[in-house]
Amino acid sequence: MQYSKDELSKLLRQSKPLRLPDADLSHADLVDADLTDARLSGANLSDADLRRADLVDADLTKSDLSRAKLVGVDLRWANLSNANLNRAEINGANLSGTDLVDADLIDAWLTGARLNEANLSGADLRGADLTKADLSHSKLIRANLGKANLSSAKLNHADLTEANLRSASLIGVFICSANLSGANLNHADLRWANLSKANLSKTDLSSTKLISANMGESDLSEANLNKADLSEANLIGANLSKADLTEAKLTGADFSGANLRWAKLTEAVYAKSTKFPDGFDPKESGAILVP
Repeated sequence: MQYSKDELSKLLRQSKPLRLPDADLSHADLVDADLTDARLSGANLSDADLRRADLVDADLTKSDLSRAKLVGVDLRWANLSNANLNRAEINGANLSGTDLVDADLIDAWLTGARLNEANLSGADLRGADLTKADLSHSKLIRANLGKANLSSAKLNHADLTEANLRSASLIGVFICSANLSGANLNHADLRWANLSKANLSKTDLSSTKLISANMGESDLSEANLNKADLSEANLIGANLSKADLTEAKLTGADFSGANLRWAKLTEAVYAKSTKFPDGFDPKESGAILVP
């Protein structure tokens, strides 16, 4: 059953926590509602207006929040595992420490949202807008971020092991000391990104834009950088052992102190401005000097 406005008002005046599992609250007006610790697992909140609502510690497992308005909502430590947040408006929301395991966040708006220490493992974030979102210390293990917009987002110390970031926009993103081992970043845009001290071992970075990116002291061992654009990139002290740099653009890149042992540089292009480790001969590795 759907609740009328008067019925909702009475429910919200009841003693907390509100218990409405599997309830039909679609299109409900819950602006500024106090839903702290609410039990709403399996509830239908599609198209509901929850702007600025307090949902701290709420149980929303398997709930339907598709197209819901959650702008400025407080969802700290809430459980949204397996929830449907498809096309939900979550801009500026606080989701610190929130459980979003296997959640559907396809095409969701999360601009400026706080997701630090949130668990998004296995979540589907394809096409989501995470511009300037704070995802530091979050878990995104095997999350799908294909074509997502993460420009200027913070992912410091995040765990993105085996995550899919194919064709994602990561311009100016902060991913310092993050774990991206085995992640797919094929065709991603990482211009001006800060990946210093990140674990990028066995990562697919083929055809990525890494122009002016900072990868100082990062682990790129066995990474696939085939046809990647590393122009003006900082790779000082990086580990590139067994990395594939075939046909990569290395003009102006700085590899000072980097480990290029067994790295493949066949037909990679470099210029006089490119800095290699002492004793390393790029021509012997198959690289091509361009004017």
